Amino acid sequence: MMRVLELDGTINKELEPDISDDELKLWYRTMVALRTLDEKGMKLQRQGRIGFHIPTTGQEAHVAAVAALEETDWVFPAYREHGAAIYRGTPLKDIVNQFFANTEDRQKGRRLPGLFGDPDVRFVNPSAPIGTQIIHAVGAAYAARYREEDVITLVFFGEGATSSNDFHSGMTFAGVFQTPSVLICQNNQYAISLPVERQTGAEEIVHKAKGYGIRGVQVDGNDVLAIYNAAKEAAERARSGEGPTFIESVTYRRGPHTSSDDPSRYRSEEEVKRWAEKDPIERLGKYLRQKKIFTEKELEKIHEEFDERLKKLIKKAAEKDKVGIETIFSDVYARMPWHLQEQLRSLRDLKKRRG
Repeated sequence: MMRVLELDGTINKELEPDISDDELKLWYRTMVALRTLDEKGMKLQRQGRIGFHIPTTGQEAHVAAVAALEETDWVFPAYREHGAAIYRGTPLKDIVNQFFANTEDRQKGRRLPGLFGDPDVRFVNPSAPIGTQIIHAVGAAYAARYREEDVITLVFFGEGATSSNDFHSGMTFAGVFQTPSVLICQNNQYAISLPVERQTGAEEIVHKAKGYGIRGVQVDGNDVLAIYNAAKEAAERARSGEGPTFIESVTYRRGPHTSSDDPSRYRSEEEVKRWAEKDPIERLGKYLRQKKIFTEKELEKIHEEFDERLKKLIKKAAEKDKVGIETIFSDVYARMPWHLQEQLRSLRDLKKRRG
């Protein structure tokens, strides 16, 4: 397993990437924004103010993988990669508005909170079904090469997805056609409640790559520097025509699978505590202090800043009206057919009578 950054913040000098101070600051700020958004999202769901939340705590280091890409490259997320969108410039207010499905929700209330896309930053709208984004990503990479575009694709998925039909189809296609793809499996140890050892016979998830003729790399998924190194090399290989790379990022989902899950039924508190000691944000923070990029006080202020910012965004988002139910008929046809016009009139009549 590739590791650059140890738990205490010390590094393997031979593997330390050359990254500017400003870039490292951006990584930290993005990860803190994501962690704070996660904390607020869970509280909002428990308060009954939003209907659903997908936690990301413990998996914030994926931000470093996206940092290895060019702006023209496309990201195909699963559903714990909000940090990729934030890093690329998706405003936090857009994500909060999507939580509330209000009139400023760019998804128009059609997606579960946390499932969103942003074409402005080439962040593809994810699907809840497991593994479907893998075939989308390798197909898009193939299309980009066919059009002679300098574009590669990066796709995220969990270890549970490696047992899916779409994983097999996508990996087969990527291996046969040597598509310019980076495939990152976020092995967070559980496919909902199923531990990794019960959903695959493979000794390591990364071993699956070899059977498809794809280069495989395993990294510490809580080490931003290791993830960056692996993703950077994979992106350069893909861009130069050397084919796809499969990266197993060994990490841990500290919270529930979703707000509808009770992880205490299938794992111990001791296990969660052990992984909490490997927290990716704390590790990066130690590294930044050792490099004298941030002081402890400055790190604390970043957490406070995002806490205050998100409180204000949540207050504003909650005050906005919900998206109109009439929008269920829009964005389907260029010209609405008669039967939908009729249904829309009926819906409006119903709304007038019942409010």
